[in-house]
This record gives sequence, structure tokens and C-alpha cells, in this order.
Amino acid sequence: MRKALNALYDCAAALAALFMVGLLAMVLTSILGRQLHFNVPGVDAYAGYMMAAAGFLALAHTLKKGEHIRVTLVLNALGSGRRRWMERWATGAGAALALLFAVFSVRLVLQSHEFNDMSTSNDATPLWIPQLAMAAGAVVFAIAAIDEFVLAWHGRAPRADGEMLRHE
Repeated sequence: MRKALNALYDCAAALAALFMVGLLAMVLTSILGRQLHFNVPGVDAYAGYMMAAAGFLALAHTLKKGEHIRVTLVLNALGSGRRRWMERWATGAGAALALLFAVFSVRLVLQSHEFNDMSTSNDATPLWIPQLAMAAGAVVFAIAAIDEFVLAWHGRAPRADGEMLRHE
């Protein structure tokens, strides 16, 4: 199961990297268009879609690598027993919020498709298409957050390199 989850997080990160390359292509196209006096309609909107996709798809991998910002001021002041329970509470609350975010992201995609929402910029893209990447990233992030909660509940915390540590 661990290999499958890590593969899921790595695949999402690889997709995020591809969207970053796409974002670079959109920005370069925009710059070249201005310099060479041609216009590619919708390039700004597509750059925004790719930025959002890259950000959301990278969330799970970033969490699992220990790269999310974490405030440990309170945790460091607690003893090991209280710290373990605070870790469990924090990861549980984070997992619940991530799950809610995933549910509402998927719901947004379904509603955008149902109502045929279109982009208001000149690209006129059906909004459910770029929202798919956001929803997929939110779902994978929710899985990663639940994974973190399960690890914390079993007394294990991931290190930044992905190796597991046992709490005292």
C-alpha cells in the first residue's frame, strides 16, 4: 500500500511539473507576442489554469516530503505524550479539512459541467476542464492528509526524506 500511495503522490508531482512547463510556455508565448506584435487569445487565462493545476497537484507531494510550513512552537513546549495527542488532533483536523476541500472541489467541477459554465475571458473555455486539475489535486491531497493522520495515530511521523520515524 505504501508503494502505491507514494507512486500516486509522485505522479501528481510529475503532472504538476508538466503544468509548470506549460505555464512557462504560456508566459514565453505572451512575452514573444508582445515583442513580435502578435496576439494569442486566451494565453493569460491558460497560464492561470496551468498555475492553479501546478499548485494543487503539488500539494500532496509537498506534504509527504515535509515541506509544508509547520508551526511547532506549541508542540516543542509539550511533553512527548501530550505532543503525540496534539499531533494526532492536528493531523486529524487537517485531514478533515482536506477531505471537505476535496468534496467541494469535485462538486464544483460537476456543477460547472452541469451548468455549462464558460470562462469570461476571450478563450471561452468550459470551466470544468481546468477545474479538473484542481479537484484531482485536492483529492490526492486529501488522501495524503488522511495518510498522515493514520501515520500519526500509529505513532509514526514522516521525515522530510520520506523515511518514517517513531515517536518516543
